[in-house]
Amino acid sequence: MTPAKLQLTIDFTEQELALGRQIIETCRDLERRGLNQGTSGNVSARLGPGAQDGFLITPTAMPYDVMQPGDMSRVRFDGGHSGRHEPSSEWRFHLDIYRTRPEAGAVIHTHSGYATTLACLRREIPAFHYMIALFGGSNIRCCEYATYGTQELSTLVLKALEGRSAALMGSHGLVVLGPSLPRALMLTVEAETLAMMYWRAAQMGAPRLLSEPQIAAVREKFATYGYGGAADSGPP
Repeated sequence: MTPAKLQLTIDFTEQELALGRQIIETCRDLERRGLNQGTSGNVSARLGPGAQDGFLITPTAMPYDVMQPGDMSRVRFDGGHSGRHEPSSEWRFHLDIYRTRPEAGAVIHTHSGYATTLACLRREIPAFHYMIALFGGSNIRCCEYATYGTQELSTLVLKALEGRSAALMGSHGLVVLGPSLPRALMLTVEAETLAMMYWRAAQMGAPRLLSEPQIAAVREKFATYGYGGAADSGPP
């Protein structure tokens, strides 16, 4: 897909500016936690429930500490975008996630240390710990490598995300989706924590894995406890 020509002037609504502030707060929180550095990674949030609304995404190559709400890029669902800056080079997989996953209200991409280490090894995160169930199944998959910003990468990411809310990107990083920015941030932190624990456990040997029925039982408990993958509250 070739994006439409960038519209350099854009009038944001108060609602869009508020969403832009939330995106920036999320970006800076990721940086404080060491999950992104400098201009690495990107964050987006859906503008509304309608297909015509599109989403806001962080601009390309701009440090989070100087970013302002008016610096966001508005991307439409036809691939066109407007704003003072070009959108993140990874706008394609954000767009494709929103198109194919109506439950996604926010998408976070990081180059966090442990998740990226596993991605460079093409290692998925298996069911070594029950919290893996929070992401929709018995693993967090890892897709193959493709050049950043390409449709090939987006296609690979979508495949790895089938039935999941997180995926590792080969020799690249982590992508997480959630119904809101707070939930997506919580899931991103949890995915990196699981990557860290799995990496450490693997240093001692082959971690013992939980079975599919065991993971299914955890998912059922999460749902009845109010987690269900859609709530903004966290797991126990």
